[in-house]
Amino acid sequence: MKTILLGAVAYDPKAVTIWEGMREHFRAEGVPLDFALFSNYERQVEELLAGHLDVAWNTPLAHVRVQRRTEGRSRSLGMRDSDRDFRAKVIVRKDAGIHKLGDLAGKTLAVGSQDSTQARILPLHFLRAEGVKIDPAKLLAFDTDLGKHGDTGSSELDVLKALHDGRAQAGTVGDLIWVNEQAAGRVDASRIEVLWSTPPFDHCMFDALPSLAKETAEAFQRCLFSMKWDEPAHRRVLELEGLKQWMPPREEGYASLQRALDETSYW
Repeated sequence: MKTILLGAVAYDPKAVTIWEGMREHFRAEGVPLDFALFSNYERQVEELLAGHLDVAWNTPLAHVRVQRRTEGRSRSLGMRDSDRDFRAKVIVRKDAGIHKLGDLAGKTLAVGSQDSTQARILPLHFLRAEGVKIDPAKLLAFDTDLGKHGDTGSSELDVLKALHDGRAQAGTVGDLIWVNEQAAGRVDASRIEVLWSTPPFDHCMFDALPSLAKETAEAFQRCLFSMKWDEPAHRRVLELEGLKQWMPPREEGYASLQRALDETSYW
């Protein structure tokens, strides 16, 4: 069997450790795997579409773009348990007088990077769906680490900082950053609270072209789904990648993102 070449974005130094661990696991299962790291998802998507990669580990934005570029023929291979039913938070300063979504009118709203599904694209989409009038002049946008689709979390940390220092009265962050920053003691609960959680949506996905051989796709999935939390060597990689179990793909969780991209022509 030829070596499966997987693409991933180097959003953090731990990416090398993660994919070296995955390569070791696949090879132990008799499936040769190697990986190529990219600096941004736009380049990774182009390399996948050009046939230079067999599989790409994509953000939700990259995933739906691949689907659109292949007219829905791309193959979804798997996702993390933590990618299912992801949510974003609208957080507010307690002294801002914001008690319901309608109170956001006229307030400065801090948002994450333009290409962050969880910190900008979908929160704004869901707020518009709730009838909230988003004033572009009142958006405090942090376009940090563009091309990494919010993976680094830097723009969400900028949002939290803006709320803490009073530059914004409200902001949008993903569940993961909110929970992690609270656990680390970096959220001042006397000043900041959650106003609203968005409807659920799905996050990352392993993508392949429809031309990927059936036996290659099946071998990839077999190795992926064989990773177990109770196996110490597996757990090290799973913990670094933020999951406990790899799950089969599903597509319904991306419908809201597709609608949001249609609305904003951000395809």
